[in-house]
Parts: sequence; structure tokens; C-alpha cells
Amino acid sequence: MISGGHRARLLFLIPLSLCVGGKVRAADQKSPLPVTKTTADSGKPAPKPVTPGARATAIEQVKIRGKRSATVASSATKMDTPLVDTAQSVTVISRDEMDVRGVLSLNQAVRYAAGITPDLRGGIGTRYDQYLLRGFSIPSFLDGLKLQDSPTGYAVAQTDTSRLDRVEILKGPASALYGQSSPGGLAALSSKLPTDQRFYGGVNATGGMFDLYRVDADVGGYATDNGFVRYRLYGTVNGQHTQLSKTGSRRFSISPAFTFGGDGPTTLTLLGNYQYDPESGTYGGVPLVGSLKRASFGYLPRNFYDGDVGVEKFNRKHGSFTYIFNHRFNDAWSFSSRGRYDDIKVINRSVYDAGYYNTPDTVPRYAYGTNEHVHNLAFDSQFKGHVRTGPLTHTMMFGFDYMWQSASETYTSGDAPDLNVLHPNYHMVFPAQQVGARYTADSHQIGAYGQDEIRWRNLILTGSLRNDWYRSRQVEHLSGSDTRESPSQITWRASGLYHFNFGLSPYISYSTSFQPQSGLVSSDGGATLRQADPSIGKQLEGGVKFQIPGTQVLLTAAGFHIEQTNVLVAVGNLGYSTESGKVHSDGFEFETHADLYKNLLITAAVSVQKVRDDSTGKPLIQSGKGNASLFAFYTMPSGPAKGLGFGAGMRYTSKAYGGEATYGSVWVPQYALFDGSLRYDLSNLSRSLRGWTVGASVRNIFDKRFVSNCLAYASYGQEFCYYGERRNAQATIGFTW
Repeated sequence: MISGGHRARLLFLIPLSLCVGGKVRAADQKSPLPVTKTTADSGKPAPKPVTPGARATAIEQVKIRGKRSATVASSATKMDTPLVDTAQSVTVISRDEMDVRGVLSLNQAVRYAAGITPDLRGGIGTRYDQYLLRGFSIPSFLDGLKLQDSPTGYAVAQTDTSRLDRVEILKGPASALYGQSSPGGLAALSSKLPTDQRFYGGVNATGGMFDLYRVDADVGGYATDNGFVRYRLYGTVNGQHTQLSKTGSRRFSISPAFTFGGDGPTTLTLLGNYQYDPESGTYGGVPLVGSLKRASFGYLPRNFYDGDVGVEKFNRKHGSFTYIFNHRFNDAWSFSSRGRYDDIKVINRSVYDAGYYNTPDTVPRYAYGTNEHVHNLAFDSQFKGHVRTGPLTHTMMFGFDYMWQSASETYTSGDAPDLNVLHPNYHMVFPAQQVGARYTADSHQIGAYGQDEIRWRNLILTGSLRNDWYRSRQVEHLSGSDTRESPSQITWRASGLYHFNFGLSPYISYSTSFQPQSGLVSSDGGATLRQADPSIGKQLEGGVKFQIPGTQVLLTAAGFHIEQTNVLVAVGNLGYSTESGKVHSDGFEFETHADLYKNLLITAAVSVQKVRDDSTGKPLIQSGKGNASLFAFYTMPSGPAKGLGFGAGMRYTSKAYGGEATYGSVWVPQYALFDGSLRYDLSNLSRSLRGWTVGASVRNIFDKRFVSNCLAYASYGQEFCYYGERRNAQATIGFTW
């Protein structure tokens, strides 16, 4: 039996051994598959796409300079595939779109995507990326590898969006390629990597409301004259007060990357990152009475803070190292491998209100602290190629991946003085906290998967099959409890799509997912207990996509039905659960995306969904009934205002279920918000200003007061809510070369 550590080393050595005896080439993550050509200049339309039949027979290497089109994605198939040929819903958020909208976090990036219930912690809980997709929380994958959550949920990575080249939102179960995941889908993040430009870079300085400051820098180019070695270095220094003004956030991040291999058949990219967050706001909220529902004194202000300045602390250190290896054997077959090590340490101390009042204007509070340290390893390797069987062309992929985690945590808790909400004192004396738990945990997952994409003329059939072996152990040293899991799970996906020559592609797909669960279950009234099985997700999705030939204008519509089974349902206070729970999510989504088509960028989305928890007979808590959004940005191509870009957006979130309060069901009201953006290329004023740009953006222009989410638990008497982000404006000046 090979140990986890030895297995990890073997996986890491595979790409390095393949480097011996051959030249290394640029790690551009190109697929060996022929794909639709795109242009580097997003202001120009791409050439007319090749028909699917022709694409299957001709092998063509496509060199993408600088960036990929927003109508091409890799998250659904693990290879660059035009979205119009992808039988699953995917939303692409490009670097251009993030820059134009002034995006500062993943929470802000996904707000305009269909099916999103955004900002679960409102405008203040920004230390984690928290939102729902099709009613479910989803994981994030960075450069194809999962950002693993910690066992207790504190030492969790947050990727600064300044280091991202794009974000892809893959909707629906995807375990057939990625292993344990959510029925709602996943977020695939892509880092900025070295490109084939000889020398390039940029510096942006941003300032804004709530004392926002940011300096983002990015520089790269050839490290050798022939471009065999290329580099890129980017980083950020930023900070801001939260809208509470009593807390704030600060961040320092740097990411160096080197690619070895130029344009040869083999490449190796090494990417490092270190991010230090000395502080990251607060995680508290406000009582439901006084925010969503009027209290005897009226409503609490949006800058109400339920913590204490002397106690509040959130310090996160995250270091990581990634390799990305690509090798092309010939025009038909290639091998790729990637791996990452993450070291995340979080020291957290917080005070939060209990969600109810013990006098008309006083809330009790709790104090707690955590010190958690997590080590994560993740690897993914695959062979890709294509073969012919008569009139059929097969694009095949065979892969294996591995994840390992080791975590330790010390949890403390203590008493906290009550807080008068009308006359709060944020400098009280707190008794020392006592250690309540000491955890250690480790887990391993091995997955083997295969995929076959079969093309016959304009018909595309795809099948994926995977098996995962998962093992975990968590020990609580004070109580002596020892929890172990060792499930295995088979997941699969099947789809069919027909691509008409005029750009229309109807499709249907079925996919599955699984998620391990902690806890004891019984099916005989508690006579025997066993470890819970994984929950299982299943989705049937059908839809249609249309890409206007010769353009990057894409329209998609999809209907879906998701079932999550084996969900744990508690049996009173008996300490065990049953696996009788089931969650349904049914909905319809429409999206359109025009990626700088004739100087116009447009994203539009509409979703309607119904998410129901059978165990309660109610909607799934926090899940919304849908959303709608529209964002348009236009850049003047000529005339006196040449180079001036301006745009606006509207995002609507339907009402969401917030649980059960003492007075009954809680529904967070619908709300609509408006955003705006400006950008100007200063080179139009003078040639001496070439490379200089100025821009501005504002979120929630009209400063609408709204509650973005509530969590009500009548059985505990606790009812929390979270105010949404207030008006937040920022301005940027930048220089690029």
C-alpha cells in the first residue's frame, strides 16, 4: 500500500520526468483538439467558426495571444471548447468585464450571472466568498484544482480577483470530472500566467469610499531573448473600512510565475503566491427585529456593529505553489498535469449578537476564537487525444487526481457583556476565553475518470465516467471522539448536442455529483449507528444555445431539474440522523453575452427557480426564487469623445427564504440595484499620454437600503439578518505598456 505522502511525491515526479530529454514549451493550456479560432483583439470579431464536422476532421493549432474569448470555456470538459458546442450551462466572466465593473471580489464578480443568490453575508461579511448557485453553495477551483475548505470552515482561502484572468461558473453537478462537488456546480478561476509578449505590464491606483485604497501591479515578458523562459509578476496592496466604520480589511499579495519552453511541444509553468490579510472585517450581523422587521425603537442603522473593537481579529496567511505541465506527443495526443500545495493559517476572534433581545434595546452576545492551520495538496493529470472509428471522431480523455488535507484547530469561547443597541459601547472588558475543543483532521481522495466526446457531422455526444475513493478522519482531543469516513462513489455524465450550421445548438444532458457528510445515521431507530453516506446530486438539463456566426455574441437558454438525496435529517436531540432528506431545485435560465462586439460589451441574465427541502416542507434556507441582470458598456470609436467608455447595470434579486422565526416563515424581500461605470483612454488627449487610462465605478448608485439575507432558527430563538452593500464608489488611474 502506497502512503499518501509517497503517492503525492510520485504524482509530482511524473511531469518532471517527462521533461527530461526534450525541450520545454509555453504552458498556454492549449488543448490538442481543434477549436474555433479567436482573435487577440477583442474589439474585432472572430473569423467565422468552422462547422463541427470540419472541426472534427481538421487538426489546427490555434495560438491565442493574451486572452481567450468569452465564448470559449474549459470548465465543462477540461479542454477549451466553444460554449455553443458545450452541452451544459457555463457563464464566463472575462477580465475585461471585471475591470469595467470595478470588481474587487468574487462575490462582486458573480452578481450578474443567472441563478446566483448573492451576498449571503451582506455588505460586511467579505472575508469569504459566499453565494448560492441554483440554490446550493458551490466550491471554487483555481487553475483546475480545488480550493479545499477546512474541516471547521475558518481557514478557507479567498483569491484576490486582481490575480485572475477569468472566472467560469459551471452550473449543475460536475463530479464526473472533478470529484466531490455541489449539485449547484462550481466556480473555475484562472490565474494570470505568462503570455507570449516580449514585455508588458501595468500599474493601477484606486481610491474610493470607506477609505478604499488599492495599488495593483502586473509586469511580465521574456526572460530570455528567444522567449524560451517567460515570466510574470503581479501583486496588490489594498485596504478599506467596512460600511460599519469600526472594522476594516487589509491585504498584501504577490504572485510570481515562470514558464519554461517557449513555443515548443513541452512547457512547465511554476506559479507561487503569498497573501497576507492582517484583518478582514467582521462576520456579525443584526437581529432580524430591527432590520427586516421593525423594532419598538424603529430600525437599526446600516452601520450598526454587534462586536467589540478590542476583541475583533481575523488574521489570515496563505502561501501556495503551483505547477502546470503540458506535453504534446503529436497532433493527436497530449499529456497535462498540474498540482498545488496550499498552506493556510487563520487566527480568528469575534463577538456576535445572539439574534434576539433580552430587553427592548439590549442584545446578549457570544465570544469565540479559533486558531486553525491547514495544509492542502491537489494534483490532476490526464491524457487527451482523438481517434477515428469509421465516420465517428472520438475526442478522448483519461485522467486521475488526488487530494490530501491535514488540519488542526483550537477553538475557544467565553462570556460577553450585553450590548445596548441604541448606545453601543465597543470597548468593553471581556473575560478570558476557555479552550472548548482541539481538532486534528486529515483526508485523502483519489479519483480516476474518463471522457469520450463523439462527433458525427453536426452531432456531438459526450459521456464521462468516474470513480472516487475518499477517506477522512477527525479527532477531537478533549472529548476523545474519533470520526472516520471511507466512502467510494461512481459518478457520470451523458449529453447530446446538435450544432446547426447557422449557429443554433439544442442540447440535453444528465449529470451527477456527490459530497461526503460527517455524522452518524441510523435506519432502525438508533439500535445501530453507522457513518453517513455521501449525499448524491442528479441533474437533468435541456436547453438551446445560439452564437451569431462570425461574432462573439452568444445567447443561451436552459431548463433544469436537480435532486439531492441522502441528505441528513436530525432525529430530535438523539445525536443521530437519517438519510431520508431530499432537496429539489427546478428552474429556467436565460443569458446573453456580447464580448466587446462593435465596441459594445453586454451581459444579460434572467433566472426563475424553486428550491424545496422535503424534510421541512419549506424552501431550502437562504435560497432565492431567481434573479435578473443587465449590464452594458460602450466605448466611443471616433469623434471628439473617442476612447470614452460608459456603461450601467441593473441587478435584481427575487425574494429568498430565510428560515422560521418566532412569528412564522421569514422571506427576505426582493430588491433591485443599479451600478455605473466610466472609462477613458487618455491617449486620445495627447500622444504623450499613451498607455494612461482613468476610470470610475459605483455600486448601488441610489444607496438603496435593503436586507440581503436572513437566517432564522425559531427552535433556538435566534434570528439574524445582514444588510446589503451601501453605495460604494471608486476611481482608478492606470498605466499599461
